[in-house]
Amino acid sequence: MEVVAQRVFEPFYMWLDIAFLVLFTGLLIYKKKYTTVIVGFLAGILYQIVDFGIFHLATGSRHLLMNGAEGTEGQLFWVLMWMSMSYGFTNFTWIWLWISKDKNLFEWTTLILGWWICCPLLTKTFGPHDYSITIWRETGAYHGWMALILFVGYVLLFVWNMSCKKKVERVNIPWLLIIGILVQAGWEIGLYLGGIRSADLGVTGKNVTAISPMIINSLLETNLGMPYIFAIFIAVSRRYTEALKPRKKRLSFKERIIENNAEKVKDYDNVSEFLAG
Repeated sequence: MEVVAQRVFEPFYMWLDIAFLVLFTGLLIYKKKYTTVIVGFLAGILYQIVDFGIFHLATGSRHLLMNGAEGTEGQLFWVLMWMSMSYGFTNFTWIWLWISKDKNLFEWTTLILGWWICCPLLTKTFGPHDYSITIWRETGAYHGWMALILFVGYVLLFVWNMSCKKKVERVNIPWLLIIGILVQAGWEIGLYLGGIRSADLGVTGKNVTAISPMIINSLLETNLGMPYIFAIFIAVSRRYTEALKPRKKRLSFKERIIENNAEKVKDYDNVSEFLAG
């Protein structure tokens, strides 16, 4: 039984989300999170390369219906471009804020999760309902490759930690797992609650329930990149600040890990204080 990840939405949903992306980007720039914005933009481009280039062109696993009719190549490209820039930009900026333990992480998290839940509801209430877009992908052609990337990445972190003589030099792997799983889970739950992650596909012999993609994607798809994103974060932040200014003292890779481990979200010492805002 192949797991099929599908979304059903209306054009108004896309336009609302684009408006949110403009607002979100503006807030990041206002807070001088220039590195975060650049990382998010590059991640959106990467998502498009993977989604259109690999999932569609290489494996043929991407499919599009525009109001019940098969979408053209051009329509698929632009729908995927929006999806890539939307979730690619949002996911990776959010991850970067988590790893950097931004002092406003609670506010950023509430903003993003709140939007993912509210956008479908706003669409249902205020948008026209005369046009639907259905897009889905089969995962059998590439989930094994994703699992390999995830396994290799975390093995490299295990090797790093086992080679460190001091605890403060080790990568906080549980923290990365929490980020990788919860970021994707927040996205998937928002899609599910908003009725975007639909099960009504009607493809015989394939598992098209909304629950399966939600669980598998949360454990695998964003999480597979966490070891590599963390390495990029350390490599960049040991030289530059969030405002893209060179640091007064350039740190070594290990020194930046030690510094990052010592940093806390709003100087909170436990999860209950973080959740309390």
